[in-house]
Amino acid sequence: MTGFGYTLLAVLAVVVVVALELTVLRTGLLGKIEYRISFAIVIAFQVIVDGWLTKLSAPIVIYNEQHSTGIRFPWDIPVEDFLFGWAMVTAVLLLWEKQRPKDRDQPWP
Repeated sequence: MTGFGYTLLAVLAVVVVVALELTVLRTGLLGKIEYRISFAIVIAFQVIVDGWLTKLSAPIVIYNEQHSTGIRFPWDIPVEDFLFGWAMVTAVLLLWEKQRPKDRDQPWP
């Protein structure tokens, strides 16, 4: 288990999204309670779906363990999946938030 495949890309995705927020987008979304609640909902559904897809007893998706940490939690879900999931969902939400009008009462363009 080297971790230099899937793990490295998953960590890199998180770093890129955080750097993008801190240097370019600056939406402040990561500190909002609405973001945290929405992400808790995403994680709940990710655990259900990912748990089914990656369960070791009958996997639908099979990972090469040489390219990950091999840590699976909960229900056989590779921890890297949560990093990629966070980066993907957060990037979309950050971009969405950046496009929103400053005056929330304003209609979308």
